[in-house]
Amino acid sequence: MIDNIRRIAAEAGKAIMKTYSGPAQVESKEDNSPLTQADRAAHDCIVAALTKLTPDIPVLSEESEGITAEERMSWKRFWLVDPLDGTKEFIKKTGQFTVNIALIENGESTLGVVLAPASDLEYFAIRDKGAFKRKGQSDPIRINVSAADKNKLRIVASRDHAGPKIIAMLEKLPSAKLVSMGSSLKFCLVAEGQADLYPRFVPTMEWDTGAAQCILEEAGGSVCTLDGYRLKYAKDDLRNRSIIAAGHPTIDWKALIPKD
Repeated sequence: MIDNIRRIAAEAGKAIMKTYSGPAQVESKEDNSPLTQADRAAHDCIVAALTKLTPDIPVLSEESEGITAEERMSWKRFWLVDPLDGTKEFIKKTGQFTVNIALIENGESTLGVVLAPASDLEYFAIRDKGAFKRKGQSDPIRINVSAADKNKLRIVASRDHAGPKIIAMLEKLPSAKLVSMGSSLKFCLVAEGQADLYPRFVPTMEWDTGAAQCILEEAGGSVCTLDGYRLKYAKDDLRNRSIIAAGHPTIDWKALIPKD
């Protein structure tokens, strides 16, 4: 099924890119986050295609409406979609935005596709089958996290959401390198061994992390809450707690977390 999901993500990417060159028409959602025509177009494309492909598997998208917590928590298996992750990056035209599609089964991400349509960069994974990266017309290659040098850790952080705790962490690591990146591409940098840690101390939503978590885990990394438990899905509250996405398992990331 992964090839079908990759094709669906690619079609959504094309829908997004149709409006990328022009001025973004931006609305504000109830939480004041931005919403563009591209978000809606990608959402419609993905939901229609997934519903046709797997009519027995419900779809939860960031732009879904009318789905109650009671209803979605009864799902044992569902598609989790962020049709345009990094809307601010889309508006700023940095290219660092993605299409995220994940399959959630019994609270865990078992399939993930992350596509950055502006750069034709794709990551995908299936539980127990490995993680892969494709750039342009090249064939997909398998990716893995890299061994970390504790004296030169590479920390990837959000352009818009780094915050004081990230600064406090970096103060403990004077030789660390900070890499800024938008959207779920931060997880993917860790998955392909270009970064060691992605700490996120401000809230994310389930659709922000589902696809990339599968990719990072299949590459040998982890996505955990700060108490060390694997990030789970199908929660009553769609918001995730603070998380750490880590590469090589030898990294003692708990020792780096700033104390409140």
